[in-house]
Amino acid sequence: MNVQSALDQLATYRAQNTRISQDIFEKGALILQKNVLHKMGDESWSFLEQLALAAIDVGRLEVSDQCLRTLNDKFPGSPRVECLTGIRMEATETPEVALKYYAELLEADPTNAAIWKRRISIFRRTGKIDKAVHELSQYLDTFYTDVEGWLELSDIYATCNQYEYSLQSLMHVLLLAPQNPFYVLQVAETAYTAGDLPLSIKMFLTVVDMTDGDDCEPPVESTAAWDYRACCTRRMARDARLATNSPSNTPPPKNVEILDELATERLRVVYSSSGERGGIAKGREEVFAWVASP
Repeated sequence: MNVQSALDQLATYRAQNTRISQDIFEKGALILQKNVLHKMGDESWSFLEQLALAAIDVGRLEVSDQCLRTLNDKFPGSPRVECLTGIRMEATETPEVALKYYAELLEADPTNAAIWKRRISIFRRTGKIDKAVHELSQYLDTFYTDVEGWLELSDIYATCNQYEYSLQSLMHVLLLAPQNPFYVLQVAETAYTAGDLPLSIKMFLTVVDMTDGDDCEPPVESTAAWDYRACCTRRMARDARLATNSPSNTPPPKNVEILDELATERLRVVYSSSGERGGIAKGREEVFAWVASP
């Protein structure tokens, strides 16, 4: 690959926020070898940051150190470079050393969100879940609109089987990004796991309303919603108490049997074809057997 092709591909990766570390490192090493940094202008600094991360990922720490030295010389005291330095430190130092480094940076600048997130990731990675939750909760008190932060908190609670707390975190996500059907689907799935079937059905129907259209092939979110909807209605049909057991006080749906029939019909349509002319969806017979069972 020539230098220009490598530069173009790396620029595409940066624009798309893609982290294919091995490929980035190989192309970045070519750029360094050809010594064309001076021709890249301001793009060279983004490139060095990108290469430094990729080099850490693939274990080429000497290349990462080379990039960091250049960045530090150009941007002394830069929060982005300090964060990169911390990530490099995590690769070889103990978690305690990295946490101390991040604590010093936060003491100097408590609004440095990237450093705060690195601390949280270390706590979670080292199994200190209580500290991770405490730190993340404090972070979200400061940066409430960080959707990824709320998703992280929800995931931590879910891995600890605390689904009600996970659901509460996801509700904040919906307040911040109500137009995203994938987040609504996450709420529906978590409510189902938490045993709040009325809320789960309501959210699944919301996903269907947001994603169903005239397309020949329904989106993944819609198909998953119909799958879970069928599970919900069947469980409620077998045990009527589940329809009124809603910690969120969501009213039970009317005509559960009709909803079950609708979900069955939609699943049959979805799995009748793979979307290609004459094609048959994989697992169709298994799905048909399931929807036909009582």
